Amino acid sequence: QVPLVESGGGLVQAGGPLRLSCAASERTFRSYAIGWFRQAPGDEREFVSAISWSGGNTYYADPEKGRFTISRDNAGNTVYLQMNNLKPEDTAVYYCAADPQGRYGRTRVYDYDYWGQGTQVTVSS
Repeated sequence: QVPLVESGGGLVQAGGPLRLSCAASERTFRSYAIGWFRQAPGDEREFVSAISWSGGNTYYADPEKGRFTISRDNAGNTVYLQMNNLKPEDTAVYYCAADPQGRYGRTRVYDYDYWGQGTQVTVSS
């Protein structure tokens, strides 16, 4: 089990930015592919973005392309999700997840073995 801790959520007005962080204490985190997902009340958990273990490959769901940027600092065992031009429909709990196999571009919940507790993002109109 690799504990993942998300932070950076909060309340923001539409059009504003937020940066989420996903931190781990295990050095093996550096070899994991990381994904961000979100879940709004009553909805399924949906894929947002993913990054390869090296950070050299990134992948986004279509609605997030051009607005969100995923990156990682392996020295600091942290993955970031920079979210710009936020919309009310981005309101959800955001989760980071780790794939120990380091597979790039996985978009399904069951592709990931470890999950954080989530951080709430609320975008007001």
